Amino acid sequence: MEETYLLNVEGVKKKILHGGQGELPKLQDGSKFTFHFQTLKDDFERTVIDDSREAGVPMEIIVGKMFKLEIWETLLSSMRIGEVAEFWCDTIHTGMYALVSRGMRRIAEGRDPLEGQKHRCGMGNMFDYHSTGYDDLDELQRTPQPLIFIMELFRVEDPSAYKRDTWAMSKEEKLAAVPVLHSEGNRLVLRREFAQAAAKYQEAVICLRNLQAKEKPWEDGWLKLESLVTPLVLNYCQCQLELGEYYEVLDEGSSLLADNAKAYFKRAKAHAAVWNEREAREDFQRVAHLDPSMAAAVKKELKQLGERMRKKHAAFHSSQAPESLLPPKLPFSGTVSGLFPALPALPGRGESRSSPKVVCPGQASPSAKSGQWREPKSP
Repeated sequence: MEETYLLNVEGVKKKILHGGQGELPKLQDGSKFTFHFQTLKDDFERTVIDDSREAGVPMEIIVGKMFKLEIWETLLSSMRIGEVAEFWCDTIHTGMYALVSRGMRRIAEGRDPLEGQKHRCGMGNMFDYHSTGYDDLDELQRTPQPLIFIMELFRVEDPSAYKRDTWAMSKEEKLAAVPVLHSEGNRLVLRREFAQAAAKYQEAVICLRNLQAKEKPWEDGWLKLESLVTPLVLNYCQCQLELGEYYEVLDEGSSLLADNAKAYFKRAKAHAAVWNEREAREDFQRVAHLDPSMAAAVKKELKQLGERMRKKHAAFHSSQAPESLLPPKLPFSGTVSGLFPALPALPGRGESRSSPKVVCPGQASPSAKSGQWREPKSP
């Protein structure tokens, strides 16, 4: 027979539907819950609002990371492994559910959960929305009400037992992870494992961008982080050149331009690879102007570009061009990467430091290789 337990929290009731095993887990900051959940209205029909099983992926919560629906940590901490329990929660605990559900649904749909969200507290964002984009959640926002959560707890892991995602790291952990990821990327490059190396550089950049989001642009703290970002993005772009992902280089490399000769050089090679002759020549000339020591490399690249263009024109005049002389196809996956955004505008100026970007619909799988790799230098 089901029994009802009143937790030591106002406005919460618990029913154990299936008993768990062992003792209550010992929790600490960084412990991770993995569980399935179902959310129902407290009406006669017990209308289902959300069910994680429909998405096919269990929910995860990191203890102490300020999950917007704080009551869930309390509910889960009262459960044993394997337990299935039903919780009735009064309105004082469910006011943020519409916002949390909106994010979870967007993730399940492969969309950005923060799309359209301004940088402010969760409650401020909730009032900022005219609509969540879901009729049932809009109703919950208009008329907050008690909800029922049915949860099945699968496991609880200590912080040291799993690899922590970037968002779950503290500031100190992110800063400590960056040089480690940078070194791992460099080692992978030496083994010519460019896709894996690019992933390491990318992860390090995400750590730094997350930290930058909490700094005021162009002030000392922000600039210090930007100085760490630059070599990582350059290494990432070099890996993409080696993999033949030229449009990715055009997209991400443009975020670093300013007066960075290496960024212009990598973008020029990408332009050359996709037959953008005019853009390639302009970028190569810019490189020689910014860094005279690269003049010899620029001269070599311009000579190769000229030879390739002559072969292309000759092939088109004589017969249909062979596939090797056709530009690479645009990768298509339906999304835009946007991992390394353009720098914000300098104070007093109306334009971003970056040049207009080539639209890149997403990343493709590794294909061709090009260019000569030099061991990346640590910042």
